[in-house]
Amino acid sequence: MITWNNTKRLLPLVSMAAAFLLLSSCGSSGGNDIVSITLNSQGQNAVKVKTDIICTDTVDAAVEYWHKGQVKHDTTLLSVHQLHHAIVLTNLLPATAYEYRTLTGHGKNLYPSKVYTFNTSDFPGWMKDMFTVVCPDSSRLPATFRKGYVMLTRREDPGVLFLLNAKGSIAWYHQVSGTGFKVARFTDHNTFLTLLGGPGYETSYGDQILELSITGDTLANLKKGQQDFKQTIHHEILLNPDNHFVTLCVEEKIYDLSSKGGSKQDTVKGDGILVLDRQGKQVWKWTVFDALNPLDDKNILQEKQDWMHANCIAFDKDGNYLISFYNNGQIWKIDGRTGKRMWIFGKGGDFEMPAEALFDQAHGLHINEHGELMFFDNGVSKKTSRTLAFTLAENEKQAHLTINTKLPPENYNERMGSSYLVADTTLLQCATKRNTVILTNFEGRFLWLLKMGMSSYRASFIPAERLAPYLDQPGY
Repeated sequence: MITWNNTKRLLPLVSMAAAFLLLSSCGSSGGNDIVSITLNSQGQNAVKVKTDIICTDTVDAAVEYWHKGQVKHDTTLLSVHQLHHAIVLTNLLPATAYEYRTLTGHGKNLYPSKVYTFNTSDFPGWMKDMFTVVCPDSSRLPATFRKGYVMLTRREDPGVLFLLNAKGSIAWYHQVSGTGFKVARFTDHNTFLTLLGGPGYETSYGDQILELSITGDTLANLKKGQQDFKQTIHHEILLNPDNHFVTLCVEEKIYDLSSKGGSKQDTVKGDGILVLDRQGKQVWKWTVFDALNPLDDKNILQEKQDWMHANCIAFDKDGNYLISFYNNGQIWKIDGRTGKRMWIFGKGGDFEMPAEALFDQAHGLHINEHGELMFFDNGVSKKTSRTLAFTLAENEKQAHLTINTKLPPENYNERMGSSYLVADTTLLQCATKRNTVILTNFEGRFLWLLKMGMSSYRASFIPAERLAPYLDQPGY
């Protein structure tokens, strides 16, 4: 940590455990509103720096900063009418020298301070070689992909939420200790909504909801045990139009399974939909036990510890819920008000489907930009994974196949995974078990491949304009 005050003395307070930030004066005097400026790394991070600016009066403030020796400058958004301004600098490179100055005043009448310098810290050693990109011809990539970012999550401790550019360089990240990012979603509010779980939670299960701004500020943080948040949650976290949290939860019920060869007091673990407000109070709930009786399942004794294995929830175009189940290869539509099951899509379901559209398991279920039902088919029975998309005529119970793109055999992915449209011409497919993300065209032709030193539950794409003005590091 380095502090500057208006006695024009530098007070270096550097901790070896913290990111090293070197601040020095190298310009003309100015910034008379400022009492002190303090710089710190923003939470174990090499590419975000927090500036704390204390002023003599309530003024507006921003920070202008640039890579030392370069012409291009970045300026933060204006912090309005504060005595103490906490402003985070993003779009930084690791182990790099920067110059900056504060701008203070009112509205458009902002006055610059002296120019100072700082050095960002380097990435930790284990992170440096985490990602490798193979791209034979970058000119064949969609322009939006070349400029945009791929979001990935590290599920182990320390958990890390990454944004990579098309070259595979880490452009932004957020790290947490003692837990991992099980799944993450970039919301319509341009925030990161995440599910966290420590070493005691396998794969995609967790006990904490964390919402972050692009600058890394905590917007919400709920932990299991608070209010009505009593259950383990898993696989998914969404925001509904009321800004409530929607997630899947673990449900347990006692059944007499003696007729199936079990005991009279057997525990069956199923799934539910849990909606919480931002304080953790339950708004709405549904469970799979509302729709099915475990005693009607001939395999319940073998499956009672993970009866249906719901792995995704999404909103349909009408606002009702879509939920996918790995164990039975089905997708259900649930009325978001009454909890009634409206239809079943998939094995033994209500829709007529062409033979080539039959799927085993679905992951990454969502409604794409064209209103199509889209998901990643693990394809266990055929040992072939692929992306499928459908237009559904719900009244007639007809399904029309619009996308059927297979992954190469070496990228067969039996569990987890995702697939999303990029620029209407390509698919970003995540083979979680292969530590691989692949951009292909609809014929399955490989255009870009990312090899990871970790497994990410999903890989999603964020266009550059969604992250402006906080991030501007295009890959190509």
